[in-house]
Amino acid sequence: MALLKVAKLGNPILRQVAKQVNLKELGGQHGELQCFIDDMIDTMREEDGVGLAAPQVNRSLQIVVLEYENNERYPGELSIPVTVLVNPVLSDFGLEKVLGWESCLSLADFRGLVPRYTSVTLKAYNRNGDKVEKRATGFEAVVLQHEIDHLHGKVFLDRMEDLTQLAYQEEFEEFWLKKKPVL
Repeated sequence: MALLKVAKLGNPILRQVAKQVNLKELGGQHGELQCFIDDMIDTMREEDGVGLAAPQVNRSLQIVVLEYENNERYPGELSIPVTVLVNPVLSDFGLEKVLGWESCLSLADFRGLVPRYTSVTLKAYNRNGDKVEKRATGFEAVVLQHEIDHLHGKVFLDRMEDLTQLAYQEEFEEFWLKKKPVL
């Protein structure tokens, strides 16, 4: 597997709407797109991320990978198994929002307080082209919104309501980590 270069804020690909994947291109387990998905997963793990969208590794495709287990940046959150989503769409956003501190591999060293819906409905395809539909809640719903935003040319900064709540990671740990956000 190969580690992929993470696009940083300022790279135009992060502001483009990603192209839908032709499901026929998913092919067998050894096809180019399957290798790319494996490389995305390896890159996400190497970078200690919870999710990664294809535009973040310089491919304008609607592919997202997720995985979470005991990451010190998000203590106490429920695990998310390795998940591959192709052409994901969110709908039926819940009524309630929560404020949470987000970071992003494309905005290394920054944290921002972002409002997100606490529940969403996800429709997508897995890496085999099979339909996936589920109701996601809590941390998983937040991660889905963050990663799928990348497919629409958005980063978490675009969702922040108050840019005074943007911090470098080091200052976040010193001044904000123990404070509870209020919506």
